[in-house]
Amino acid sequence: MGKSIGIIAIKGGVGKTSISSSLAVDLAKNQGGKVLVIDGNYSAPNLGIHMDVLSPEKTIHHVLGERVPIRKAIYENHGVDIIPGSVSYTRYFNPLKLKDKIHNLKKDYDYVIIDGSPSLNDELLSTILASDLLFVVSTPDYPTLSCSIRAAKLAKLRGKPIAGILLNKVRDPNFELSIKEIESATDIPVVARILDEKIHTRALFNRVPVSLAYKNSNFAREINNLGRVIAEKKRRKSVFDFIFGKKLEEVNREVLRENLYTNVFSS
Repeated sequence: MGKSIGIIAIKGGVGKTSISSSLAVDLAKNQGGKVLVIDGNYSAPNLGIHMDVLSPEKTIHHVLGERVPIRKAIYENHGVDIIPGSVSYTRYFNPLKLKDKIHNLKKDYDYVIIDGSPSLNDELLSTILASDLLFVVSTPDYPTLSCSIRAAKLAKLRGKPIAGILLNKVRDPNFELSIKEIESATDIPVVARILDEKIHTRALFNRVPVSLAYKNSNFAREINNLGRVIAEKKRRKSVFDFIFGKKLEEVNREVLRENLYTNVFSS
């Protein structure tokens, strides 16, 4: 049985969908997994654009509205199966059915990635309840951090604590919160630190996941490091490890890997 991984945030513009699409591609192409990625942002779905699945006839909205079976809404691109959302669906649908809808699908995949909604409502709850493992995407500033804390509290209330923070769009450490400050405020380990390289817009314009379009970027390396942890692979050692020691996020990833395969993924 595959495991479902929710990528959430309670603030738009933090790069959540870029991370979801890139993690899905990395798990498929670099870690050898069979992967499905689902658009859980029902109000403003855009996963299809990132994955170059435009104007799909059947979507997650149709599935949750009991209009089509879930397998009829699956598309494929970049080596990944995709269930996109619809920007024009106007009928009733129930977001909280997502967990039940993907239950039988999980046996066909190693990983099911859910790109969650940035809204604090049933859309976000849908992803939380359907996920075996949760990551929250944050940027290193006070407004976004406060939103991340709210996401963590909601997940904990539902018995789904956050496994790690994916710190994105890191620009100037002199004017941003440090990893230690973020971990102290949230009590959640930072497991990825991604620099703001100004490459997301170009990748989105070409409708290619960022880590696939820019394979040598810091973004791609950090996503690959996270993918290796999820796939229970150890990080490749660097000469800098012996000179400077491991970074805090690297230590956190090693702890996360041990936890995943002794607790979360062992069931």
